[in-house]
Amino acid sequence: MPELPEVETYLRELEPTLTGRRVTAVQVFWPRTIATPSVDAFCQGMGGQVFAHFGRRGKFMLLGLAGGDTLIVHLRMTGRLHLEPASTGPSPHTHVVMALDDGRALHYTDTRKFGRLWLVSDPETVLGHLGPEPLDTDFTAAYLTGRLAGRRASIKALLLDQGVVAGVGNIYADEALFLAGIHPARPAGSLAPAEVERLCGAVTSVLQQAIERQGSSLGDSPWQNYRRPNGQPGSFQDEHKVFQRTGQPCVRCGQPIQRMVIAQRGTHFCPHCQPLAGHPG
Repeated sequence: MPELPEVETYLRELEPTLTGRRVTAVQVFWPRTIATPSVDAFCQGMGGQVFAHFGRRGKFMLLGLAGGDTLIVHLRMTGRLHLEPASTGPSPHTHVVMALDDGRALHYTDTRKFGRLWLVSDPETVLGHLGPEPLDTDFTAAYLTGRLAGRRASIKALLLDQGVVAGVGNIYADEALFLAGIHPARPAGSLAPAEVERLCGAVTSVLQQAIERQGSSLGDSPWQNYRRPNGQPGSFQDEHKVFQRTGQPCVRCGQPIQRMVIAQRGTHFCPHCQPLAGHPG
């Protein structure tokens, strides 16, 4: 699933090409892609709209329209937004096509069909449940300490909770916990103040590095894995220290990276650099 760095990359690459472009026609081929409003209202509401400004909340893309509404896009597992010549027909996985006034079209494709689009006047109706942005100043060790206090759930599960921190998913939770030297199965409430401080900094650092490398692309399939809007992969996967490195030597200590399941997610860690034994909880 595209996480914060991948969504940020999408926005940075789409903004200069979409800003000022007018939507001249809309086609929806998979109605369930449109979360709200109805498909007919979506097509009518997007028609004639001009893309004016771009933003992000967690894993949600916010495409602000000159008329005041916002097109919100969540790619989920395999969604992708990309520009094509107007003459390019929809693929079997194309669910929405928005023709533009410059002879191109914005395609939304999604092999797994989990992604969703919203056209709303108030983005908070969709985004109100999200926690703070991990790259903003309000994501601090003091905030995180308050959210973790007394919690018996694993720290990995809490990092995946979008109400605790918005935008962190499986890849970057594993990488941040490794950087902070914290076992992913530790009860969240057992972390000492110094550990929370390290973790807060690690989350920010890993996400910033991943954005600089245009996110992580896993595998070779252009339909099943993240690709940038131009079709090129990100490169942060080459910097992964633990994620999907099961059995390979730890870059710090040489011990084999291990895998376990936490919160129904494959979780990767170094048992030597991220010890579980000896910690409270």
